[in-house]
Amino acid sequence: MSYQPRLKKEFNERIVSSLKKEYSYKNVMMVPKLMKIVISKGVGAAVSDKKLIDHAIEELTMISGQKAIATISKKDVASFKLRKGMPIGAKVTLRSERMYEFLDRLITSALPRVRDFQGIKSSGFDGRGNYNLGVTEQIIFPEIDIDKVNKISGMDISFVTSANTDKEAQSLLSELGLPFKKNTNFNTNPQVSGEINIENAPVVEEAIASEANEVVEPKEDIQVVEEAVVEEAVVSEANEVVESKEDTQVVEEAVVSEANEVVESKEDTQVVEEAIASEANEVVESKEDNQIDVDEDVNNKKEKE
Repeated sequence: MSYQPRLKKEFNERIVSSLKKEYSYKNVMMVPKLMKIVISKGVGAAVSDKKLIDHAIEELTMISGQKAIATISKKDVASFKLRKGMPIGAKVTLRSERMYEFLDRLITSALPRVRDFQGIKSSGFDGRGNYNLGVTEQIIFPEIDIDKVNKISGMDISFVTSANTDKEAQSLLSELGLPFKKNTNFNTNPQVSGEINIENAPVVEEAIASEANEVVEPKEDIQVVEEAVVEEAVVSEANEVVESKEDTQVVEEAVVSEANEVVESKEDTQVVEEAIASEANEVVESKEDNQIDVDEDVNNKKEKE
């Protein structure tokens, strides 16, 4: 038995039947297939240094396992000092077994090495069933030796499928293992994807009216919420005012109580002062009595003499 890549074998055995059941294809040949993968890389600095093209070709060759070729400019661009026929990038196109092998390495080895990887975006579809993925650093591929890298640069990876719509293409690539981020919504309305026919006019009017009603309803809900918030704010302010008045009354009572205490203290002080004055008077009277006694003693002594 001849060699078959893992993803190709899985596509033939499982993915074909799964997609046929999901989209109700009548024939197996209607199931979308991955036609080719194109890896391309632009090297703008090659205008001044042509050795960079050789480095880009060597890196793409190691990554893909197939000899890459240089891409040639098609016209003159004076502002970029670019002339027609100059090598300006590199690319490689993979098909069949090598395509599936590269996709397997990309899914299992390269993408998990991306810093803070949370899945690839689903905005890279072109509307015709093809998907473009941008890689910012070539060092995520294990084939690249980081010590021999001349400059960190990115590349574009294009997945060309036979699908007619982006939704079918994403289903195919997801089944093959590409880790898309969740919550992807494809717009399938005829008035958005193409021209509006007269037959579709009533449908379009109903859709517009429905969207208008949906817009009006949230506005009404927002108004109700705003009124409720305003009422709550008014009630809260009223409660705060009442609490403030109660606090003021408590403060006033405390001030009155302190004033009464001060008055009582003053009265106590006055009583103390009166007591001190009374004691002072008693002391003075006692001194006067003593003086009188002394004078009498002196007079008695004089009389005896």
